Amino acid sequence: MNLDEELDVKRGLAVTLLVVLTILGASCGRSDDGLDDGGTDSSTTAAPSACEGVALQATDTGVTSDTITIQVTADTGSPLAPGLFQGNVDAMKGFEKYINDNGGLACRKLKLETWDSKLSPDESKNGQINACDTALALVGSNSLFNPDVKEMETCANAAGEPIGIANVSALSNDVNEQCSLHTFTIQLTSEPCQSDGTPITGQRDLTAFVGQVDWFQKNVESSLVGLYLVPGDLPTTIASATPSIVAQANAGVDWIGAVKVSPREEQSAYTPRIQTLRNGNANYVFDGSNDAVMINIRREAAAQALDSVKVWSCSLACYTDKFKGAGSVVDGTYTWMQFLPFEDKGSNQELDNYLGAVETPDAFGAQAWMAGVLFQQAVNQVVEARGPNGITRASLLEALNSIDSFDANGWMGPKDPKGGAKGTSDCQVILTINGGEFERVFPTEKGTFDCDAGYVATVNIDPAVESAKVQ
Repeated sequence: MNLDEELDVKRGLAVTLLVVLTILGASCGRSDDGLDDGGTDSSTTAAPSACEGVALQATDTGVTSDTITIQVTADTGSPLAPGLFQGNVDAMKGFEKYINDNGGLACRKLKLETWDSKLSPDESKNGQINACDTALALVGSNSLFNPDVKEMETCANAAGEPIGIANVSALSNDVNEQCSLHTFTIQLTSEPCQSDGTPITGQRDLTAFVGQVDWFQKNVESSLVGLYLVPGDLPTTIASATPSIVAQANAGVDWIGAVKVSPREEQSAYTPRIQTLRNGNANYVFDGSNDAVMINIRREAAAQALDSVKVWSCSLACYTDKFKGAGSVVDGTYTWMQFLPFEDKGSNQELDNYLGAVETPDAFGAQAWMAGVLFQQAVNQVVEARGPNGITRASLLEALNSIDSFDANGWMGPKDPKGGAKGTSDCQVILTINGGEFERVFPTEKGTFDCDAGYVATVNIDPAVESAKVQ
């Protein structure tokens, strides 16, 4: 396997989480016309009056009299996938500069450290250790393999107490990281967790987003007969697809099959799958993997003159420059997301802040910036309640735990960053691609979402059992 193929595989693992779990959380206003901006501009820092006459002090690890240090940990330097989550790092560097150019945070400058987790559980753990030694919090991180979170949960604060460190993550892939009581995530967690922060196994309630299915049924094809393309490189990626497969079936999709695919495959691998679509009279294809998979199956469909599919559907997995450059063969592919797309520039200040601060925006970087805004909101709450010398790891965790609805100042659909019942967004934006450009389909007005509580489905399954049914 060459390096590009390995990179596509690893991207496929990452976007699986984006596709199957979707993004973000519930409790937004009920309106097909969308939401108002909500919240405040992220340039809003602690009021100047909070700093007047205060002798700033070092209050905890990562907090000096003039700086607050945070760390972003991301898979960027693995030879298997160089630069995989560089977008997270770029976003947090932009966030650091943006905050400091607009008055700082808690009367101090923000200081960013970076750690390369290298697609390695050992380096993910080492990143936790480094953050425990130097930072107030982990912010904007994305490490695919992070199963051991003990260091994050038990590291000592400046007083030697095992407070642990807050993990305000962009995306938490490993279920142990997802369930940790120290994790607050922009990407939703479909898995339920024990009250002590440990995962639940066996048959259990999981959530999945089906709003896009509802829209397809009402606006494109009322009776969807489909093929689900399951990311098949690892047992965990197969299992993570199963809540979506079952939830869409419950929503009325008649699956003719769920088949394993891989970004490593050539276009020729889709020859029999096109025949499966033809034999099954399918009008719907759901790509649960990544952009490379959708490009290949659409190219093969064109080569075989298959025109029965009315809905080619992909989530944030296809919201990429690579997909935009794939040519007219992918025209008409639907993609859906749960934050305002970059094409909505000018409709939301937080979106504009990100686009203005980061030279190469991408979906992973967008999530990282949102994590930065969540961290900022929690710090500002502490300053309001306790003053600028009230910033400690314990007070930050308390503030984060008090936030049960977060929308990044209107950029994303509200969600509970702790997960749980409101950890899945019921808001969406549907796009399609034409001529190498993404276009809004619904709702049509920039800066708006389509939200409905019915878009979030709960399924009671054992993913291991359901995985065995995938071909």
